[in-house]
Amino acid sequence: MLSGTMTPTQRLPHTDLDVFRVCLGGNVFGWTANEEESCAVLDAYASGGGNFIDTADVYASWVPGQVGGESESIIGRWMASRGLRNRIIVATKVGLLSGLEGLAPTTIRRAAEASLRRLGVDRIDLYYAHKDDPKTPLEETLRGFDALVREGKVRYVAASNYTAPRLAEALAISSRTGLVRFVALQPHYNLVHRGEYEGELEAVCAHESVACVPYFSLAKGFLSGKYRPGAEVVSARADSARAYLDERGVRLLAALDAIAAAHHTTVAAVSLAWLLAQPTVVAPIASARTVDQVRELLPAASLVLSAEEIRRIDDGSRSR
Repeated sequence: MLSGTMTPTQRLPHTDLDVFRVCLGGNVFGWTANEEESCAVLDAYASGGGNFIDTADVYASWVPGQVGGESESIIGRWMASRGLRNRIIVATKVGLLSGLEGLAPTTIRRAAEASLRRLGVDRIDLYYAHKDDPKTPLEETLRGFDALVREGKVRYVAASNYTAPRLAEALAISSRTGLVRFVALQPHYNLVHRGEYEGELEAVCAHESVACVPYFSLAKGFLSGKYRPGAEVVSARADSARAYLDERGVRLLAALDAIAAAHHTTVAAVSLAWLLAQPTVVAPIASARTVDQVRELLPAASLVLSAEEIRRIDDGSRSR
């Protein structure tokens, strides 16, 4: 059986951004991947046709001795050294870095200007509110983003970790006031974590044509297939990923294994292709520490699953 294929890029609704359908997560850069390893991953991703990279100012501030912005700086130096700035679509985030918490307009401006310096660019292609800030009125937050867009420092804005009511309210304010509008949502969504997105949030995205760009798309590595009963995996996220290795997880892996074998591809690619088959999903985010891991992700961008394969995966992902 030959794999079905599709165009590996897709337009983000309400933008002129044609993004590769697998977004490379930059949270490991400066954390579990040093700069040399990170650049090798970035090279492999770009060589495979990738053009959409996700990072945040807070990456990797949790590492002892680091203050945040390390991932942005690595990506910025990589783009400059390879001459790829005009080919790469860069997404970063504001709101969680120590000293720049929240989404007040002054905070957004200070954080954006710092991110621009670290990335070595004159504009951020997609700028996310990393987490909702209930202490700042939504209209004030949107005005802060709007000013940056008008100045050309940001092209488009998006939301991460917003509830359905807050996302809907933000979109309504944009419609009423003419302020910049969120074009994408970054939720926690994958085959073993479905309930948070499926339902109200998905409905808002569908109704408002907001692109879903899920994070933890591979459930911290579990949906890559490397976690099996009795297997030892050395990873900073191993304990979290092993939590999914219950009866449901084993059943789901069996379904993914069979479909991956039929398409002569990887379990990771099938897991991501299932997300891409969901109507609102444009580009799931997946990170990689090694070149081999990048190669496991890339086929998802052009892999098409049949309706029967999607049903089998759905059946495997449900609790019984």
